[in-house]
Amino acid sequence: MTASGTMISRHEGPIGYLVFNNPKRHNAVSLEMWQAVSAILSDFARDPAVRVVVLTGAGEKAFVAGADISRFDQERSDQDAIAHYNAVTEQTFADLEGFTKPTIAMIRGYCIGGGLALALGCDLRVCSDNSRFALPAAKLGLGYGYSGLKRFVDTVGPAFTKEIFFTARQFDASEAQAMGLVNRVVPESELVTFVRRYAELIAANAPLTVAGTKLIIREVLKDSSQRDLEACAAAVRRCFASSDYNEGRKAFMEKRPPQFTGT
Repeated sequence: MTASGTMISRHEGPIGYLVFNNPKRHNAVSLEMWQAVSAILSDFARDPAVRVVVLTGAGEKAFVAGADISRFDQERSDQDAIAHYNAVTEQTFADLEGFTKPTIAMIRGYCIGGGLALALGCDLRVCSDNSRFALPAAKLGLGYGYSGLKRFVDTVGPAFTKEIFFTARQFDASEAQAMGLVNRVVPESELVTFVRRYAELIAANAPLTVAGTKLIIREVLKDSSQRDLEACAAAVRRCFASSDYNEGRKAFMEKRPPQFTGT
């Protein structure tokens, strides 16, 4: 386990945990915290023992309640500072979306602003039934750029994206699920157990197949002129050339769980 005050990382078996640890401020994120996310993801990417990463917030009140507005005078006070802040956050989101292993946002309580954008950067989102979601940019006078809005459109479509941004209101867990913002809603008392079992289910599958699927879906979402179809084909070839492919067939014939190694 590693900790740097407001950020914690640890792994339990095949599951890596990235924890936003600022519960007194509902896990509001500072510039340093955004930078730490990329560093932690890089560590998990290099660790073959980690097959799935869960992002969550410390405490019982929030996943991430957006950017730490109390630090705006220090971190976003003029155009140069705003440009630097935006560059750091965009790099963090790019690192999260480009991460080759599956990611799960485990959401409890408030998931607001940058926290919601962070959750949308994950592959899967599981929330407690007492969770609340909002993107309040219109209440703060913030501009929201192309790449950020595209994440919403890719996830919930243009109509719900407009509703989320135009109203800037809070949505409850059932509304979030109906929009497609979250994959699953579970009772608050069952959240940690459900996510751990879900992550273990994913981790037990062939890593190359999972990674290849993630890569290909990412290419599907790009404009057709920008898709790397050769990278997609290469990902499929790696699966069929792997020892895991042989193990999967052998385990199926022997009626036993496969033991995949990612090779």
